[in-house]
Order: sequence, then structure tokens, then C-alpha cells
Amino acid sequence: MRRLTLALGALALGATAMTEPALAQQNEQFLPALVYRTGPYAPNGIPFADGVADYWTLLNERDGGINGVKIISEECETGYATDKGVECYERLKGKGPTGAGYFSPLSTGITFALTEKAPGDKIPLLTMGYGRSESKDGAVFPWNFIAVGSYWTAADVAIQHIAKELGGMDKLKDKKVSLVYHDSPYGKEPIMALEARAKVNGFVFKAIPVTHPGVEQKSQWLAIRQDRPDYVLLWGWGVMNSTAIKEAAAVGYPRDKMIGVWWSGAEPDVTPAGDQSTGYKALMLQHGAGKFKVHADLEKFVVSKGKSVAKDDFAQVLYNRGLLNSMLGTEAIRTAMKKYGNKPMTGEQVRWGLENLNLTAERIKELGFEGMVGPIQLSCQDHQGADIARVQQWDGKEWKVISGNYKADLSILDPLVKEAAAKYAAEKKITVRDCAKES
Repeated sequence: MRRLTLALGALALGATAMTEPALAQQNEQFLPALVYRTGPYAPNGIPFADGVADYWTLLNERDGGINGVKIISEECETGYATDKGVECYERLKGKGPTGAGYFSPLSTGITFALTEKAPGDKIPLLTMGYGRSESKDGAVFPWNFIAVGSYWTAADVAIQHIAKELGGMDKLKDKKVSLVYHDSPYGKEPIMALEARAKVNGFVFKAIPVTHPGVEQKSQWLAIRQDRPDYVLLWGWGVMNSTAIKEAAAVGYPRDKMIGVWWSGAEPDVTPAGDQSTGYKALMLQHGAGKFKVHADLEKFVVSKGKSVAKDDFAQVLYNRGLLNSMLGTEAIRTAMKKYGNKPMTGEQVRWGLENLNLTAERIKELGFEGMVGPIQLSCQDHQGADIARVQQWDGKEWKVISGNYKADLSILDPLVKEAAAKYAAEKKITVRDCAKES
């Protein structure tokens, strides 16, 4: 584990016999960070973890924390392994004066495991852009928050973009779409949505698994060369992504007919393949790379003071996603403080804050994230808050945005959410909340 040094400022003692360090400890919000800075997924795990940490540092250095409550954090290395993720969770969940405020597992497999534990521990899981797609249904999953977008959102948007390139939804009929996916809960998530889309639009869908960590894909791409699908969707992570691009080039499959999910669309996914990556496309979890107002504040209050943990990944796609993840979590804490007071929040209180989070365009601009993400509003029933995504393309040097926002077709996805959530509730004997009464 690695402890992040988030400096503590002097606090007024008030009418108490407690020492200043004791008072400081009582006024700290503990936020754990499950990371992977080592192993085959490190090239993607590091920039996300750097963004997460730098944003927390920014709040401490610029604002004195969240409404005067300092953030303390500790990293725990998971290596993207589910068992290690659960071990880190158990080790960190009780730290700080109120326990962990929330967890971001950065792994769908770890999310699946922690979904069983979070209700008993009363700690929310912020799984921004990953995790169980049906956890959008907050009535069944009160502790899971798949904010900004699910893998079903991503799958639907990818098909919409393919249809646009083909000239219309009707042109999808009889086309071939293959999914090259990480053989894990993460990679399997979009299959249900893609099968539903195939039934509606009449295209031929094939799912092709790749074994962890994804460095061996020759047989899969030889099969693709033989089958000649019109498009290939890539649901990879870490080294699997750049390997897929290299193997596609080796069998002559056009990279501009490949579309990666937003976890297959960052700089570490394309740069190792060099010129072979040119033309490759990927979804965006709304944001992309580049500097925005928040980055100016980071440079002023964090980077210039030597307190940034980032190296070469500052303002890259995954670094920015880490910033966004921390912004959502801390804004949920700020929302909770409006109800419970400016003090460290428990996991249960942060859950209330997440469920009542309403990030307006005005607030997003105040936070320095204008242009990175649109308005997001969560509720008891809706733990996702947004169903849009864009498409970007690698030109050999940088990502270029090539589409506007697509909105997922909820007439297809919402029934899937309802069906899968109801099945989970029945299996786990969960009492489904009545959100109408709680609103």
C-alpha cells in the first residue's frame, strides 16, 4: 500500500482539551484508492490513479479540503486482481474517523465482488463508466453508482456510430459486427446489449474472447481475417488494446473499422503500436484528452508546488478520467454535507449525497470541467445519470473528436436493465426499494 501525503493545515482548537493533531484527525475525510501501478494493466492504471490523487490534492491545497474537511487517502495495489481488490477493500474500509467515504474499484470483476459486501458495510461504490450495467437501477442496487455511462450505453452508441458511417440504421441489416473482448466480467458486459441490438437491426454478431492479459491474440485475428466482419468492436484493457491493434495490422484488418470502448481509447492503447494505430477509433466517456480550466488550477496549486504524482500523463485521457472520478465523488460528499453538516461523512451519508447529486452546467463550469462532461443528475431510481458518448479517432499523434454526442436508445436498454436487475433481486432475495416513496 502507498499513503498519499495530502498536507493537513492548522485547525482552530475551539473549546476542547483535544490536541491539534487529534482535532485534525477528527476533521479528515478518508478516501481509499484501489490502484494498479504494476503489472500488465499498469500503463492504463497509472494515469487514472494520478488524476484521482491530483484532484484530491487540488482540493486540499486550493480550498482547504471539502468545505474545510481535509482529504486523506491511501492507495492499495490490486494488480487488477479481484481477490487483491477485495483484500484492499477489507483493509481500508474502516480507516479514518468515519470509515471510507466511497470506493472506486476500477475493475468490473472487483465491482462484482464488492457489490455483495457494500450493503452490509454501507459504503457506496462509484463505478464511473464500468461495473454492472443493470446497477443503473438504484431500487435494486442502492450502493452501486455507475455514473456517466454503462457498457450497455457504450455498446449501443458504437452501433449507432457504425450505422451513421454506413448511411443509416437500415444499412446495418446483414452486416457483420464482431466483438473482441477481455474474457472477464468487464469484457462480457456489452454482449447482452449487442445481442439485443442485433435482433432489432438485423446484423450478424459474433463475440470473440481473449484470455487475460491479452498478449496472445493471433488465433482470434486470423479468424477475423477469415470471417471478414464489417466492423470490430474492441473491449480490451491494458496491453490487450495495443496488441489488438498490432494484430489487426498484421492480418490487414483496417483500423478505421475498429471501434474501442472508452477503456480502449487512451494514449497507452495506441502509442505502442506506432503508425499501425492511425485511423483507430474509440468511444469517449464524454471527455477526451486536453487541458481545461481545472488543469490551470492543478498547475498553479499542485504541479508548481511539486505535489503532483503525474509524470508524462498530465491531461491525457485517463488522467482526465481520474480527475472526473474524484470530482464526482467529492461533489457527492459536498452534497451530503448540505444535509449532514460540514464534517467527515460516513459511507451511508455519501451514498445519500450520490443519490442526490445534481451537477448542473453552471456547477460544472465553476468546477473547471466545462467541455469535459455535461450535466449529470442521479436519483433513487437512476444511478447512472447520463446515456451519451462521442467517438474519437487517433490520427497518429493525437485523438481527434469525430462525432457529436450520441444518446443511447433507452427503448432497447431500459428493458434490459429492468430484466437483469429483477433477476439479480430475485437471486439475492433483495427487497426492492420503492423510489416513488423516497423521492
